[in-house]
Amino acid sequence: MSEEKPLILLTNDDGIRSPGLWAAAEALSELGWVLVVAPRTQQTGAGRSLPVSSGGGIHEEKLTIKGKEWTVFAIEGSPAQAVQHGFLELAHRKPDLVVSGINYGENLGTGVTVSGTVGAALEAAALGVPALAVSRQVDISLHLSYDRIDFSAAAYFTRLFGAWMLSHVPPHDVDVLKVDVPENATPDTPWRVTRLSRRRVHWPTPPERTSDGSGRLGYKRSVRPEEAEPDSDVYAVLHEGIVSVTPLSLDLTSRIDLQAFERELANQEG
Repeated sequence: MSEEKPLILLTNDDGIRSPGLWAAAEALSELGWVLVVAPRTQQTGAGRSLPVSSGGGIHEEKLTIKGKEWTVFAIEGSPAQAVQHGFLELAHRKPDLVVSGINYGENLGTGVTVSGTVGAALEAAALGVPALAVSRQVDISLHLSYDRIDFSAAAYFTRLFGAWMLSHVPPHDVDVLKVDVPENATPDTPWRVTRLSRRRVHWPTPPERTSDGSGRLGYKRSVRPEEAEPDSDVYAVLHEGIVSVTPLSLDLTSRIDLQAFERELANQEG
């Protein structure tokens, strides 16, 4: 076995200056070499998008982590594009693990396809590397902020599940571990493996139009977590107040009898 330290590619969707990213970098530095490659600007809601409008510029910056100066890379692009630049241009070898986070705001239920945090992890998985997406519940007013909130519990669980992924081969069909940490969690808070809820947590709201006709869509939290599926991420985080660990698959195929469904479709041809 090689004695070379594991290479961990760390990214996020809140941008290179996010304290959540710094907290993850500090936690993961105990596990291996951490290469930080993150969007230069706020990219919340980018999903796994690869915008053709992205400039692709790479900006070398300095951050102080654990009292040491780190060289990090800010990318003009989406979180998924940051992962691609990390793989293709900045990592000296294939990463052993990709971590995305720690995100300002939980990523639960049907909203995960919107999440740039999860999108970056899915892109890494599609490139053949195990990935971890970590989010911390915060008030909706903080989603786009860089407020220095307490990330210690989320950092603890980032390190915990990052270490597990580096030392284990995930089961077949587990491409990403999505970890969501309640706002009042501590390192002693219980965790549970959950499924992805079919509930939507954040709902779109209509824009307030200006005189020139422009207006940005907003969103609000609207969910009754106690009515969510008891084995789901929404129920665990928002109702029980425990850490949710959701295994995600790149395979979005509906879990039905495909041959039976094909016969049903064929019967309509007559």
